[in-house]
Amino acid sequence: MRGRGPSVQEEHAPSSICFGCGPANDSGLQIRSFRSEGGLEMEFMPGDEHQAFPGMINGGIIGTLLDCHGNWTAAIALMDQEELNEPPCTVTASYSIKLRRPTPHGVALQVTSEIEEIGEDRAKVRMTLSAGGDVCATGEGLFVAVKEGHPAFHRWN
Repeated sequence: MRGRGPSVQEEHAPSSICFGCGPANDSGLQIRSFRSEGGLEMEFMPGDEHQAFPGMINGGIIGTLLDCHGNWTAAIALMDQEELNEPPCTVTASYSIKLRRPTPHGVALQVTSEIEEIGEDRAKVRMTLSAGGDVCATGEGLFVAVKEGHPAFHRWN
């Protein structure tokens, strides 16, 4: 995914400090999501600090990758649907993951997402995390656009 230009996070929220997706959080995961057919895609190379035990990635890290990537999928879909110049600030209303097999350390992880349902201010997203072609985790989430007055409203500015 290198050489594709700026990610949606870098383009729309360069000063975000979110642990999972914030480009401005040097201690975070700094995921980089890019448009794909019907959703977004990303690649993430886990570091040694992301292991639960030697050779396997921590489930919380997997959850964060899916949550943040799914949230951005919803934000971009809502932006496109409403023909906005910037995505609305979306937050996670609910999400769940299924850890299907241990996720190995030392290989790049691919995360894909697609919109299942979209409404005026919310989207349901399906996510898949793979390593070496094997599906390691799947998830789904509901992400909602927040309005002025919500504590997260200005978080991407």
